[in-house]
Amino acid sequence: MRISLSGLSTLLLLTIAVSAQQRLIASPNQFAGSSGVSGSSIGFDSNDYPGDDVLPVLRRHFAFVGYWLNNPPGESHNSWLGKRETLRQNGFGFLTLANGRLESEIKKAKRSGTSPAALGAKDAAAAVAAAQREHFPDRTILFLDQEEGGRLTSDQSAYLLAWTEGVAHSGYLPGVYGSGQPVGDGPGKTITTVQDIREQVAAQHLHAIAMWVYQDACPPANGCSLQPPPLGNSGTPDITVWQYAQSPRRKEITAACGKTYAADNNCYAPDLPKLPLDLNVAGSPDPSHGR
Repeated sequence: MRISLSGLSTLLLLTIAVSAQQRLIASPNQFAGSSGVSGSSIGFDSNDYPGDDVLPVLRRHFAFVGYWLNNPPGESHNSWLGKRETLRQNGFGFLTLANGRLESEIKKAKRSGTSPAALGAKDAAAAVAAAQREHFPDRTILFLDQEEGGRLTSDQSAYLLAWTEGVAHSGYLPGVYGSGQPVGDGPGKTITTVQDIREQVAAQHLHAIAMWVYQDACPPANGCSLQPPPLGNSGTPDITVWQYAQSPRRKEITAACGKTYAADNNCYAPDLPKLPLDLNVAGSPDPSHGR
């Protein structure tokens, strides 16, 4: 195909414009270990630190571990603090995460005069300070735990995006733990929390966010199994981590794989029957790059 000089100039200008636009819009593929990367590693997360004595047993099964920077959901203390070096010496990689706010908490703060954006920025600063105290290196991905699924309300969005932007302007990288399970969003339509967040990030030209997706419905998940499903099968493209099993299981969406869970509906490693775990698959043995 021949291109005239005038046509070549036009093509060059279009290429430059598209390239500039791509730099502005957040790209999920910028995070190493996304579902576009070959290979997979399995990890676990739990609200409670399992104890130093069981780490060698856990390491036989798992490459990485969830590491809380503040109190996990429903907890009044954080038993993970001060354990990074112990875990690192035992060969674990990390999923570094901070517990976010429920919508009710965001609304309560708003009624007291703290805007959702101000609260998100404050919590981001606290997460960054905690990561520094725990000696996580620069460019570690810090995940915000967004427990509530579906399309975010305006207050939830303001809080979450202020948090991720606050982290993005520190020495760390922002991530979100959010739902990849489709829910109704109008006649004949569905939405996932991750899809909603990505659309808002792109529309506002914000920093890219690494996604840790929870989707434990069977299928696409295969239940409580140490043979994880392929990361690309989660139903959400370009993710960093997929949580495919939760403890306790959600009976309404795990009937097809219910027999893989214990009788009490929790997920356990074969040789640790008293330690309920959530299971995750990632494209890297250190998904947060926290080693």
